[in-house]
Amino acid sequence: MSDDDHLPITAQQAKQLFAPWANAPALILAVSGGPDSVALLWLAARWRRSLKRGPVLTVVTVDHGLRPESAREARDVKRLAASLDLPHRTMRWTGDKPRRGIPAAARTARYALLADAARKAGAAHVMTAHTRDDQAETVLMRMARGSGLAGLGAMSMETERDGIRIVRPLLQVSKSQLIATLGKAKLGFVVDPTNADPNFTRPRLRALMPDLAAEGMDSRTLQRLATRMARADAALDLMTDGAERFLALRNPGRSPEAIDAEAFLGLAEEIRVRLLLRMLNEVGHEGPAELGKVESLSLAMEQAMQQGGNGILLKQTLAGAVISLTRTRLKIAPAPPRRVVARNRP
Repeated sequence: MSDDDHLPITAQQAKQLFAPWANAPALILAVSGGPDSVALLWLAARWRRSLKRGPVLTVVTVDHGLRPESAREARDVKRLAASLDLPHRTMRWTGDKPRRGIPAAARTARYALLADAARKAGAAHVMTAHTRDDQAETVLMRMARGSGLAGLGAMSMETERDGIRIVRPLLQVSKSQLIATLGKAKLGFVVDPTNADPNFTRPRLRALMPDLAAEGMDSRTLQRLATRMARADAALDLMTDGAERFLALRNPGRSPEAIDAEAFLGLAEEIRVRLLLRMLNEVGHEGPAELGKVESLSLAMEQAMQQGGNGILLKQTLAGAVISLTRTRLKIAPAPPRRVVARNRP
C-alpha cells in the first residue's frame, strides 16, 4: 500500500477528482452513511463551496429496508447534509424482497430509485462512492465467473444506466484514504454488517484481499488490470466496427442478413464472436446472448465449414435468432415465437 493511502485527500486533490463535472447543472450524491459515501458527501460539498458557479448538489439516500437500522442511518445522513447546507431525500425500496439474489436485486432497485431522484432534481448525473477497493473486488468477481475483456474492464469512471449518467469520481482512491479524510474532518460513519457477511460473494473476496496483496495482487494491480482490459476491449470494438463494414462491402445489393461466410470465418476468432454477439442481440428477441454460447457457436461454424459438404452445414437457434450456414452464406434471422403448449389440468 502506498503512503498516500494513509493521507487525507486535500482540497486541491478533491478539485481534480470532481473537475470533470464542474459544468453539470445538477448532481445527485448517492450517500448511504458508510465511510466511502460520507467521504464523497464531505469532499463534494467542500469542492462545490470553492466554486463561484457550479452544479446544484442533492444528497439522496436509498433505504432498502433490509435492516432495522437503515431508517436511522438515512436520518443521520440527512442531518449531515443539512449541516453542509445541502438538500436531502430518502428513497425507499418498498414491496416484497426476493429470497435469493438480494445483493443484485438491491443494486437494481437502488439505481432505479437514484435515477428517479435525478430526473426529479433535473440532474443528468448520479455520483457514487465506488473506490479502488471496490474496483479490485469487482475484477475478482468477474475473474471467478470467467468474464471476457468487457467484464474484466469492470467499472468505468462514467456509464449510463436508466437514462442517467453514473459517475465515480473516487474510483482511483483507496478506502483507507477516505477513512483518513473522515478522521481529519472528525466525521463518523456507519458500518453495514452485510459488508462482512460471508454468505455473500463480495465479502468473501474482500476477506482474501490481504493475502492476495501479499502476493502482489493488491487493489492497485487489479485496477491496472481493469484499465488495460478496458483499453483492449475498446480497441477490439473498433476492429469489430471495421470488420462489419468490410463484410457489408463484400455483400453489395444483398440482404444484410446474408453474409459472405468465407469472409466471416476468415476473421480473427475474437472479432467473429463479437460480430455474432452484435447480430444476435440485434436480430434475436430473447434477451442478450450468452458469451459462452456464442463462443461455442463460432467454433461449431468453423468446424462445419472445415468438414465440407453442400447445402446447409449448420442450423441453430440462439437468443431468439436462427443461424444458418452454407459454404457461401451466413444468415441470421429472427426465430419464430416459441409455441406455448398448454398442459391438461386434471
